Amino acid sequence: MHSQPHRTLVIGHRGAPGYRPEHSESSYRLAFELGADAVEPDIVVSKDGVLVVRHENEISGTTDIAQRAEFAHLRTTKTIDGQKLTGWFTEDLTWAELATLRCRERLPKVRPDNCRFDGDEPMLRLRDVLAIVDDEARTRGRTLQTVVEIKHAAFYAGLGVDIGALLLAELGETGWADTPERLVIEAFELGVLDRLREAGVAATLIYLTERAGTAADEPQPGAASRPYAWYRSDEGLDLLAGRVNGISVAKADLLRLSALGRAVGATDLVDRAHARGLSVFTWTLRPENRYLNLRFQSSLHGEEWGRWQREFAMILASGIDGIFVDHPDLGVATRDA
Repeated sequence: MHSQPHRTLVIGHRGAPGYRPEHSESSYRLAFELGADAVEPDIVVSKDGVLVVRHENEISGTTDIAQRAEFAHLRTTKTIDGQKLTGWFTEDLTWAELATLRCRERLPKVRPDNCRFDGDEPMLRLRDVLAIVDDEARTRGRTLQTVVEIKHAAFYAGLGVDIGALLLAELGETGWADTPERLVIEAFELGVLDRLREAGVAATLIYLTERAGTAADEPQPGAASRPYAWYRSDEGLDLLAGRVNGISVAKADLLRLSALGRAVGATDLVDRAHARGLSVFTWTLRPENRYLNLRFQSSLHGEEWGRWQREFAMILASGIDGIFVDHPDLGVATRDA
């Protein structure tokens, strides 16, 4: 049983990308209109050190850059966190150049309705998103939060760029440096969170873990290389308890499965983290069959919505502190039910 009464935070994952192209102004504003408590901008860096909001520094999938002849010469191949990618990268363009690009739907086959918004809106900087959150909070008369995800800190460090320091400066310039009740900072790399904590950042710090694999900044100084799964063990949670405020895990890490791979309930991960004073977030709750556990799929058509209500409810029953959702209204409806 979960004795502590608490209200699960509903976080619009990149805004409301179930309904609008991700990381666009309309996506963020719609998230709050649909009841989200927070939104999650991912930050990458431009050539001139501007914090730009994109899920990845490779931007051919979410902007119109591939159709822009003036940038054709910048197409290249890089290895980012161990993965070889070919395309266009934010660190090769100035903010003035990036600002000319337009947002596109990342999942056109899954969410074809969103494609009608392709080309409507420009990319955003982190400061633009923070201003949107401020504006929406004033309009709605309630405290709204931002969950900033730092991307590729070790990769940028290799280029001589300290993304954590850029973030601290941005928070200071935008009035977000001293409102910890509004700010969560998360990363798949523990090192950048350590440095922010040591710098005295006023925010909730959350360590993100992938289901498998190892963080790009492992091994940590003075320690053996530890895979993400280790950090979800009792020993790993003990270590995190002194360094961050919480952990964010893939949805599948919260589901107990039968021998046939069907979800039968929640794992004990949330309870084990709570016992150590750590909050737990999970990503990403989506209604389409292709993203649901086998038990909740309604057909073999991946883009159709399945029995999402039952999966969302099973996740919420774990006692989770925050859920990332692509459709904020669905998260709010399930929580409030």
